[in-house]
Amino acid sequence: MKTVGIPRGLLYYYYDTLWKAFFDSLQVPYIISKKSNLNLLKKGQEKAVDEACLALKLYLGHIEDIKDQCDYILIPRIFSLEKQEQVCTNFNCLYDLIHTLYPNIQILNYNIDVKRHHYEKNAFLKLGKELGFSLLESNRAYQLAKEIEQNHQKQLAKRGQEKLNSTKTKILLVGHPYNIHDALIGQRIITYLQQQNIEIIYSYEISPELVDIYIQKISPKVHWTPSKTLLAAFAYYKDKVDGTIIISSFPCGPDSLTNEMMLRKRQQAKVLLLTFEDVNSDVAIITRLESFLDMLKGGIHL
Repeated sequence: MKTVGIPRGLLYYYYDTLWKAFFDSLQVPYIISKKSNLNLLKKGQEKAVDEACLALKLYLGHIEDIKDQCDYILIPRIFSLEKQEQVCTNFNCLYDLIHTLYPNIQILNYNIDVKRHHYEKNAFLKLGKELGFSLLESNRAYQLAKEIEQNHQKQLAKRGQEKLNSTKTKILLVGHPYNIHDALIGQRIITYLQQQNIEIIYSYEISPELVDIYIQKISPKVHWTPSKTLLAAFAYYKDKVDGTIIISSFPCGPDSLTNEMMLRKRQQAKVLLLTFEDVNSDVAIITRLESFLDMLKGGIHL
């Protein structure tokens, strides 16, 4: 059985539970690139155009890390998850970008574009077929993986609610999962906050039902589907936590809009915006975090 390589970046942080459960069910071996580091970032920067966001540069570094260790690299194309919406253009072009930069890499690809009736289930059936499995086997694996993913999402939403009962200082961390949990971006913030005994609530720890309700408090229409969770989580949690930290990669077009929307709707909420164009020194980040925590303790409005 051939091995599938999964880059630890961008889409990985949305679909890792689904992918792993699908491959595990079919007993397809897979490997995941190691966590981001400075050497990996340097390799990604050498491949990327200057205008690429930090998250995309890191993703290319993960391709470099894994490309010689597997038979396939999983690189989906995702254009739309809702009929009237779209996802980040990086998600649209990942397949074409990697195919152009690495013409000799064997890419394992599937396409989701709800606008054109290309749905997730059919995409995974195609994925299974490319790996040599029957329609029945692929469907069974997908149904099982989807159930595992949905249960995982329910647990995340439950965890977010439980954290509200904490007696610790509570901070909402808003950002795309690939920014929040990357070792060179958000993980440094998480580590520092944990050292300060802060209860961290993540913006993805919210149920889809609450997203549908609370997105209306920010805007009746949001074009970028992943941004809806960020905005809804901010609207729902901002008055229930002591402060909010927004994490972005520069230059992200959708974030430039959604961040501004959150800042305009913050009212009395205390918000810190951290935008990463490169890997800044820990000293600079910690200094800003220290000042923010001091303001929270002092009851100062930003």
